[in-house]
Amino acid sequence: QVHLAESGGGLVQAGDSLRLSCAASGRTFSSYAMGWFRQAPGKEREFVVAISGSGGSTYYADSVKGRFTISRDNAKNTVYLQMNSLKPEDTAVYYCAASSFSGTPSARILYNYWGQGTQVTVSS
Repeated sequence: QVHLAESGGGLVQAGDSLRLSCAASGRTFSSYAMGWFRQAPGKEREFVVAISGSGGSTYYADSVKGRFTISRDNAKNTVYLQMNSLKPEDTAVYYCAASSFSGTPSARILYNYWGQGTQVTVSS
């Protein structure tokens, strides 16, 4: 069982930066690929980025490539999402998730555990 808790969301202006954190419980954190997803009001939850268990591989959605950076610290059981050059269309609830699949899965169905989410609001 893995428990995930996101933090770091908030209200920012367009062009600003924000860093989200996701703290995980458990002793096998490094065996899980980690992903960030987001869900805007009235829309489906969508993939943002994933990182492999070792941190050696990452995979980004086109919409955030070049602006967002995922990283992880396996010693601290934490994954981070650095978001730069934020846009109003980035407004959503951001969820971190853990997957027992190898690599950098992007499909929601491949993720076993989910956090409660943190709200990110970008004003224009």
